[in-house]
Amino acid sequence: MSQADLLEQDPVFQLKGSMLAITVMELAHNDLERLDRQLSEKVAQAPAFFSNTPLVLALDKLPEGEGELDLAELMAVCRKHGLRTLAIRANREADISAADALDLPVLPPSGARERLIELAPAKPAKPAEPEVKPTRIITTPVRGGQQVYAQGGDLIVLAPVSAGAELLADGNIHVYAPMRGRALAGIKGNLSARIFCQQMGAELLSIAGQYKVAEDLRRDPLWGQAVHVSLSGDVLNITRL
Repeated sequence: MSQADLLEQDPVFQLKGSMLAITVMELAHNDLERLDRQLSEKVAQAPAFFSNTPLVLALDKLPEGEGELDLAELMAVCRKHGLRTLAIRANREADISAADALDLPVLPPSGARERLIELAPAKPAKPAEPEVKPTRIITTPVRGGQQVYAQGGDLIVLAPVSAGAELLADGNIHVYAPMRGRALAGIKGNLSARIFCQQMGAELLSIAGQYKVAEDLRRDPLWGQAVHVSLSGDVLNITRL
């Protein structure tokens, strides 16, 4: 058996045809910094769009008089954004010589019109909706040492709150009875949270981390009265209810 017969029976390689989608990037200007910025914008719109995309660089439409193109630098810019240059399309001798030096295939200029690829504007991610839970209502007295928390909503207490008790809410706090314990509203940073007390005698009132303790509250002319507490900047405002 000859060597030729052996190769026919057990070939070292086979040539197979396939249809590959090749992106053609037609340069209108020899401005690599501008190209880098524009590719960055496209990648921001669709981060995976240029991932290992085979590319033909079309240089045959570059205007005359823009100077010699740095082909190696151009390929590096493309590679930075995921574009892999397979060949160039060129008619200028300088571009063809540069491609030969880089062992890059050169395709003849094409009269065909390529289909422009437009990336749809990226839709901004919809912010997560805050989890809102039903208002928590307490109808029995809150004793000293007890802690009541209204997660994701408001807290309404319809009975006295003793000293040493603690009320917490992500939203507002309403106490329709004597309030002698601690009330902390907007504990996850809700600056618009409010506290409503039918009779303010609290050890501490706080909204979104800003607070006043009993020593400060007792000096307020509305101590012992029905009040509405809100936050203005980093100051708790206590007004008559």
